[in-house]
Amino acid sequence: MKIDRDIDGGLVKAYLADDRKALAVLVKRWHKSFCEKAYWLVKDADVAKDIAQDSWRTIIDKIDRLNNPESFGSWAMRIVYTKSLDWINTKKRKENHLNTYKYEQELESIETVAEDENLRQKLLSTLKTLPEHQQVVIKLFYVQDYSLKDISGLLNISVGTAKSRLFHAREKLKLILKNRNYEN
Repeated sequence: MKIDRDIDGGLVKAYLADDRKALAVLVKRWHKSFCEKAYWLVKDADVAKDIAQDSWRTIIDKIDRLNNPESFGSWAMRIVYTKSLDWINTKKRKENHLNTYKYEQELESIETVAEDENLRQKLLSTLKTLPEHQQVVIKLFYVQDYSLKDISGLLNISVGTAKSRLFHAREKLKLILKNRNYEN
């Protein structure tokens, strides 16, 4: 809204002119939105609060470089978004280093679907043959029960791209399993 942008612009200008109360008003106006945006991405309230707090440090450090003070909201929200994605990526890297954990959840999910041990092993090895981006979508959708919309937000891709990756992963799994004689 134009009025809100003008208010934010005025508060940024006042803060840059050493009015510390202006920063307090900005925090009051935006902190809850920052926490909500971070939570939407990371799905952890405590982490979301930490991300919002860390975002404020960055905002305060870089606010003097903001070319258009009226764009404070979108500029600051982008910082929150980027920090949330950084947290997600860091978490993913840590998880990837744990080789024993890497496919544990997939195996548990497969066990509930398939009773035959041979089929479970073939499904697991087939999953490993998919491209990484398809493995991630399969894991988020089937194992962690994320919606396509949530997956698109987490991976910073469109919902259509998430659907496409899921579809192609399913098709590849069907084709590979059909071509293998998994009933032996």
